[in-house]
Amino acid sequence: MALGAFRQISSLSFGSLVSRTSLATRVQRNMSSHNLHKSEDNLKYNTLLITTPKPFVYQVELNRPQKLNAFNRNMWIEIKQCFESLSTNPECRVIVLSAIGKYFTSGLDLGDAMKLAQELGVADDVARKAAVLERTIKLYQDSMSSLEVCSKPVITAVHSGCIGAGVSLITAADVRYCTEDAFFTVKEVDIGLAADVGALQRLPKIVGNQSLARELCYTARRFGATEAQSIGLVSKVFPTKESCVDGALELAVIIAEKSPVAVQATKANVIFSQSRPNQDGLDHIRQTNKINLQSEDFANAAVAAMTKEHPTFSKL
Repeated sequence: MALGAFRQISSLSFGSLVSRTSLATRVQRNMSSHNLHKSEDNLKYNTLLITTPKPFVYQVELNRPQKLNAFNRNMWIEIKQCFESLSTNPECRVIVLSAIGKYFTSGLDLGDAMKLAQELGVADDVARKAAVLERTIKLYQDSMSSLEVCSKPVITAVHSGCIGAGVSLITAADVRYCTEDAFFTVKEVDIGLAADVGALQRLPKIVGNQSLARELCYTARRFGATEAQSIGLVSKVFPTKESCVDGALELAVIIAEKSPVAVQATKANVIFSQSRPNQDGLDHIRQTNKINLQSEDFANAAVAAMTKEHPTFSKL
């Protein structure tokens, strides 16, 4: 495999070198056409703020600061719409998720939940109430899962409180950073619920400790940034919100400069492989790379490595 790949690179090298100027021109054109989309994107959303602070990097901010970024129905819907849209947006290669206001999120908007309870109260039949709740829970689950399903890497920058549904949200992301004052709690048992939008499925896999994960989910115990890092929920801790977001953006820029073909294939295979036998993951990536090894990105990166240049990649 390695020898075959080397021969392929060698055979492509001359043609790749000849075409690098035209490829670079195309990439430069792509980069120059990458404009900020603040006004266009934000027309779609009431609970999110979307900006493009760096080329091919989108920042999504939870934007209900007056409600501590609590999840109401509109936010659940808009998160799903946003990440589904960015998943296929060629201008986007990496997403940074942060929040505006005092908390990252205070979790479920209980006032909004009470409205749903009142709507259910007008129906007497249990089956019909259950049908409504089935659709609602599925919508909320899909909202959180949209971060994981999104083809682009998602980096979260958490500050202050990350409560209840917030833990489900960030565990669906690829990379998690937080501030020193951040705290986390799987809060649902304190309001008479079992967490149903992802924390129970993803948190135990992330921390790799069933005893600890169950303790946190059974008790709603609050834990801070130091413990979150020690158990693997977050990978870096920063002194302030500004430095945390800056750190997330720095990482996003590094990833955005890589081949989008390679990065998106990597995310897809990591997610596919995490709950399957190793051989299934190997079969999956073999089927992916028999296509991607023929991509211009592979030839471009290989030639750049041999010529000590910095590769650039066209939009996917």
